[in-house]
Amino acid sequence: MSRWEGLEEFVAVAETGGFSAAARRLGLSASHVSRQVQRLEERMQTRLFHRSTRLVRLTEAGQAFFQHCRQLQDGFDEALRSVLDLEQSPKGLLRITSSAVYGERYIVPLINELVAEHPQLQVEIELDNTPRDLVQEGYDIAIRLGRLSDTRLVAVRLAPRVMYVCATPDYLARHGTPTSLADLERHNCLLGISDSWLFQADGRELSQRVAGNWRCNSGLAVLDAALCGIGVCQLPDYYVLPHLHSGALVALLPDFQLHSQAHGVWALIPPRRNLSPKVRIVVERLRQRLAARPEYAGGAFA
Repeated sequence: MSRWEGLEEFVAVAETGGFSAAARRLGLSASHVSRQVQRLEERMQTRLFHRSTRLVRLTEAGQAFFQHCRQLQDGFDEALRSVLDLEQSPKGLLRITSSAVYGERYIVPLINELVAEHPQLQVEIELDNTPRDLVQEGYDIAIRLGRLSDTRLVAVRLAPRVMYVCATPDYLARHGTPTSLADLERHNCLLGISDSWLFQADGRELSQRVAGNWRCNSGLAVLDAALCGIGVCQLPDYYVLPHLHSGALVALLPDFQLHSQAHGVWALIPPRRNLSPKVRIVVERLRQRLAARPEYAGGAFA
């Protein structure tokens, strides 16, 4: 029996959190995966997983062994790539998930350019704002906006994301122009998914509760309400910059504008997939092309 036998199954169970999920990823039966992991535990004379009817989780020994196995797999993957020399020709299936509006406007056109250049690359793109478990669901890249929370993933910052508070000139003529965060309490704030807006002052992030008579969980709907003069909105740059440049909207509270390095447009990658040539090429293309966009190169709108 090979001393490597069972390692791939063990890593798949550890990453997916279950024998059935690992079996689906590997294209094997759940019983085969379970049997291989059990034989591995017997050879090592230690238990690697705590098992119950609803939960599979690593033991302390399993955690330590998992880290070493991932390093071994990464080394094997890198050696295999050096032999196959795939660096200049991305190929195979690439699964991407992205927030809907940003994905439609910015990500998909750049991905389409790559596919046109590399017809051996096959892509599946899911556009929605639902949080995804990249490992469990088999995604290679997730495009996410704002502050990151999942520290298990490799994160590449693709572009900044600046938040703008703005309103129409007509609304401001009727209700006045806010000059401080406290002034927002006297204005009709158009609400999205949160009752608080984020700001920045003296290098610190601030959270300000706001209220109004209008709410919707769609950024495009919030933008439309602002353009109708219903109230004040806070939206990312990619929603409002064209309207700020045209004069349809006026940027407010510039001294409190949120533009910290912690917030941005990110490519999130499962740790083992960040070494894949197709992933590296796609992420680098996105990073270069997004950074070159005029709204990012020009800095904040004033």
